[in-house]
Amino acid sequence: MTKTLGLALAGLLAAAGSARADLQTCGDAQYDPSQYVCDDGNFLCPIVAGEGLSYCSGACYSKFMYTCTNNALAQLTPLAAGTPFTLTVSNPTAAAVDGLAVDACNLRWNLGIETCSYCPTTGVECPVGNTTVVSAPDTAAGSSTPAMDVVVPGGQAVYLDPSGAVGYTQAHSAQMPGGSITGGLVPYSGGGFVNLNSGGYGWAACPPTAAGGGGTGYTLFAVNADNKATLAGCTPVNLKVNPQPSGTIGAWQYT
Repeated sequence: MTKTLGLALAGLLAAAGSARADLQTCGDAQYDPSQYVCDDGNFLCPIVAGEGLSYCSGACYSKFMYTCTNNALAQLTPLAAGTPFTLTVSNPTAAAVDGLAVDACNLRWNLGIETCSYCPTTGVECPVGNTTVVSAPDTAAGSSTPAMDVVVPGGQAVYLDPSGAVGYTQAHSAQMPGGSITGGLVPYSGGGFVNLNSGGYGWAACPPTAAGGGGTGYTLFAVNADNKATLAGCTPVNLKVNPQPSGTIGAWQYT
């Protein structure tokens, strides 16, 4: 019994020593490199959704929304109204989702599946429809509601449903679930697609087995104070904005 306890204690001490050995030094502080990054050898910034935040003039910031020039922090410029863009998932620490395209299907934004679109059988010429393209809102005019980049009359607006999932309206209809949020979704030039709505905690990719997940791919959610606990099994991600050539149209309509 004494020998067993001694071996267990030795194992615990070895593990503690190993944990201490993993710590690194930044200025006068020690830190866990899986949780923080050290900027300029003196400043600690957290790692959020796989991105080590950068340091600028007393603040840690995300390159998906801000830039630092001459030690001055500034917000990136939103894409011009109507600019077509696609979205790619970014989280270098999560190989299963990093680099996946955002795909529209079943009136939701998903990851790791095929885009679902429709083209009338006669009388029109349709885009290929195999890529999910979004149209930037007119932020200069006060709008922050992006739309799917489609031909169909009336368009298809993007919204957050009450669960936090990203949805888009059915063609020829403005209907969306009660309590849905429109607006507050901004694509930044050279940056990311950001949820500016109050209480937002970024984005999460949820596998089919996680709460709210469904189908064969991942479902994209905007994390907030109400659903944060429910989405604990999901992977935090950023969304990289990829501007497309002027005149690009994604589909006749997305389904």
